[in-house]
Amino acid sequence: MPEISIVIPCRNEAANLPLLLDEIGAAMAGRDFEVIVVNDGSTDETTSVLAAEAALRPFPLRHLRHEKSAGQSLSVRSGAWAARGGIVATIDGDGQNDPQYIPMLIDALRQAGPEFGASQGQRLKRRDSKIKQLASRFANWLRNAILHDETRDTGCGLKAIHTDILRKLPFFDGTHRFVPALVIQEGFRVVHCDVVDRSRRHGKSNYGIFDRGLQGALDLVGVWWLRRRRRRMPKAEEIRHG
Repeated sequence: MPEISIVIPCRNEAANLPLLLDEIGAAMAGRDFEVIVVNDGSTDETTSVLAAEAALRPFPLRHLRHEKSAGQSLSVRSGAWAARGGIVATIDGDGQNDPQYIPMLIDALRQAGPEFGASQGQRLKRRDSKIKQLASRFANWLRNAILHDETRDTGCGLKAIHTDILRKLPFFDGTHRFVPALVIQEGFRVVHCDVVDRSRRHGKSNYGIFDRGLQGALDLVGVWWLRRRRRRMPKAEEIRHG
């Protein structure tokens, strides 16, 4: 069984996947890992590209396909439940996340100790448009002000999470933006790692500024309500007598 499962949620990223897989293979050289590409209802050549890539790769390359698009968060959920590794590392399929940071996130999580449930990438030198950067900066400030998750950038797709903890999180269309708060809710801490963002190589973003902003505001209210209505999960220890 692999130690690490790298989950790539993607929709219509056929042109970006081969190079991304090259980079993952180089970054993870010498480690025991698998890659799970969650094809979120793509209408491009993703299926044929992955069939060809699976025959070439020295590491296990698995292809999960959603019949219809369900969004990034539910794609991560599908990958989490399919994962064979004890740690799930996530990375976006558009090439903007650099795979060289995956080992750093994994090692940071392992070295942080058992009280830590996840490591979260935080982007430097954002490559998005200025308006997207400003919108993201405001959204992160508002989220942290309300949820107190002490995370500068939760939208970064680079994360490493213990698989059993990831499977416990509530999943909805937007979970990926609230992973630190939800991990803290489960009674664990989050370690942060700075990463450098890149420009998209091919295609265009599947997400707009205003639709993402409106959905994010609704999700923020929902996560706030969840945290108000549910106490932080206690750690239960069995006491044996006799």
